[in-house]
Amino acid sequence: MNDFALPDEAAAILVALGAGLLIGIERERETGDGKGPVAAGVRTFALTSLLGVLGALSDSAVLLAVMAAGVVALTAFSYAKTQAAHPGFTTEMALLATFVTGVLAATQPVLAAAAGVLIVVLLVSRAPLHGFAHQKLSEQELRDAVLLAAAAILVLPILPDHPIDPWKVVNPRLVWQLTVLIMLVDAAGYVAQRLVGARAGLPISGLLGGFVSSTAVVATMGKRAQADPAILSAAVAGAALSQIATVVQLALVLAISDAVLLGQLRWPLLAMGAVAALYGAGMLLASRDRAPAPPPAGHAFSLRTALLFAAAFTAVALLVAWLQRSFGANWALAGVVAGGFADAHSTAASVGSLSSQGQMTREVAGIAVGLIVTTNTISKLAFARAGGAGYFWRLVPGLVLLIAAFWGTWWLGTRGQG
Repeated sequence: MNDFALPDEAAAILVALGAGLLIGIERERETGDGKGPVAAGVRTFALTSLLGVLGALSDSAVLLAVMAAGVVALTAFSYAKTQAAHPGFTTEMALLATFVTGVLAATQPVLAAAAGVLIVVLLVSRAPLHGFAHQKLSEQELRDAVLLAAAAILVLPILPDHPIDPWKVVNPRLVWQLTVLIMLVDAAGYVAQRLVGARAGLPISGLLGGFVSSTAVVATMGKRAQADPAILSAAVAGAALSQIATVVQLALVLAISDAVLLGQLRWPLLAMGAVAALYGAGMLLASRDRAPAPPPAGHAFSLRTALLFAAAFTAVALLVAWLQRSFGANWALAGVVAGGFADAHSTAASVGSLSSQGQMTREVAGIAVGLIVTTNTISKLAFARAGGAGYFWRLVPGLVLLIAAFWGTWWLGTRGQG
């Protein structure tokens, strides 16, 4: 017995009809308020979609063009007659989109069905979208979104994808990819804080803030704990959980600069993340307060931070390459140690770039990343001193365990390979 299946043409017509009816029902409910003439209702949208699919199925480009011109002309006429009662152009644009959906159904019915649903979702989301645009989204956030899009879509593709320096270590596209990554991570943390709200608590604020700067979180939590000793445990939990963000960012920059090196260091990094999560959770359980998180800043990300990251990445890569070429691997490691005090992510990215290009062996690169983690953690301990003795001595075990987790897991891995 043969399975029943609709002919392709019939399936296309049904998809177009369904999309037109769905969009038309939404527009009928939205605009059919009795205040004046309606631009288009259920039947108009269904017929428009059918015109599109039948024109496409006719295989006549002339007929399809005439139909499209007719739909555009009638839509313009309808807008002129109804704009006083129903200002706005949404219904007219939805009508044109419905015609295009019908045309698409003739050759790609699945995509046409998805397009119809997407159009309806956009139409029914009017209130939340308008509320977000007018009440939630600030001018600064909009400018940040445009800037991020320009950095990723306009600037990145035009940069050369090969080293341009004498030591063959600085790839402009790689540098900018890492810069965009930092901007994206910062923006994601900012958006998460806006969604969570101002009273989500210090631990969540610390975790999200760590994607911007875990060192800054350590210092900020220390100041808050010093100002209000009642929130000491929550502040320590926030500082500890911010180290998870450090691990995630290290993994991301290594994934871009040298995925093989990331694979070799996956267990040490996972051990670090686990220790940070457990220690932060322990401090959170020890805290009975529910302190509000500070409100987010007005910028979705810091362009200055991202550019400083790019500059630091480039400078460290050049310095380490020059030290290794001139004085050997030991001096190169010394340069890495010095860079780790300032910024772990850009220095680790530089090491990954050098190892992926054969400028540094991956065994040495693994040690270098460990040294970066160590020196960067030591610098965080220095900032933690500003929070007072209680904050400092509660945070010290967590940060020390973090370093021990990396080196212990790395040592076990090297023994297993031996």
